[in-house]
Amino acid sequence: DLVVRLPRRQAAAGLVLHEQRWLPVLAPSLPLPVPVPVRIGRPGEGFPWSWSICAWMPGERAATLTFQNPRTEADRLGSFLRVLHQPAPPDAPANPFRGTPLADRSGPTRERLAALEPVIDRPALTAAWDAALAIEPYAGAPVWLHGDLHPANVLGADGRIVAVIDFGDITAGDPATDLAVAWMLFPAAARPAFRSAAGTIDEPTWGRARGWALSLALAYVASSADNPAMAAIGHRTLAHGLADPA
Repeated sequence: DLVVRLPRRQAAAGLVLHEQRWLPVLAPSLPLPVPVPVRIGRPGEGFPWSWSICAWMPGERAATLTFQNPRTEADRLGSFLRVLHQPAPPDAPANPFRGTPLADRSGPTRERLAALEPVIDRPALTAAWDAALAIEPYAGAPVWLHGDLHPANVLGADGRIVAVIDFGDITAGDPATDLAVAWMLFPAAARPAFRSAAGTIDEPTWGRARGWALSLALAYVASSADNPAMAAIGHRTLAHGLADPA
């Protein structure tokens, strides 16, 4: 009933520390279970980084799950984000890749648009990306973010969402980063329920969220030659994003 979480490389060592510091603070108010460490390991005995022991959460990745009622589950995950997306303190973990202005992703996104042209609709995706970049940037207070909320980090069982895992990228910034999961996980008919449950999401924020979904999806497709599940998430998200009205 336990799982040991060990960073495999230096780049991930700090992410475990962020989980250890902040999940115990945030978890009590969240409406879905998250992997709060029950024991913390420190460097020693030949292992150079901190590590965690957490409760095992049964279920399967939502990426492979068929929801009993997509609107209900969209409401469930949206409600989770509404509670999570509260103003974050100044010492929230910094993350140069999440919660930032969309413009910061422009270079890598355009590189992937060019590299993936044989397997994507480059003209349509370029137009959609340009439209997202034209939206006004986030000007509100930085809010808590999961930071890496894709369908492989959402667990489900019996057709329902049961937990949210892997908070290593936890940070603060534009809520649009997390809202991108709407295009990754839910069909078009369920996205309004997600948006409504996630709080008062204005049109610019929703538009930036679509931009985040497209940018992240391109990264998944470009980097998942050895991970068919993530590649599938990427292609599905691109299709959902293009099918949505701008």
